[in-house]
Amino acid sequence: MPDTPYLIAAVAVSTAVTWALRALPFVALAPLRASSTVRYLSTRMPVGVMVLLLAYCLRDVPVTDISGLAPLTALAVTVGLHLWRRNALLSILGGTTVHVVLASTFLGH
Repeated sequence: MPDTPYLIAAVAVSTAVTWALRALPFVALAPLRASSTVRYLSTRMPVGVMVLLLAYCLRDVPVTDISGLAPLTALAVTVGLHLWRRNALLSILGGTTVHVVLASTFLGH
């Protein structure tokens, strides 16, 4: 069994390392908070990420086949609801509902 000073030193070193590892990201990113590039990316990246997700989701949708009607109609409903009400929750739920209803009833067979 290790003696008490050794255990206290081990706990102190573990505490210091844990605290340093948690504080390191804040210290490393502090100079970047005043950066105009980071500020620009923080305003533009959400739209860019959404465009990439949209392109990824629609890349395999057959636009000339009837099976592509459900996702394209859901996309139109989502965009329409968002332009009309400016409510992300409403547009996401509306588009998802339209897609599920169309894919499972009319276009599911």
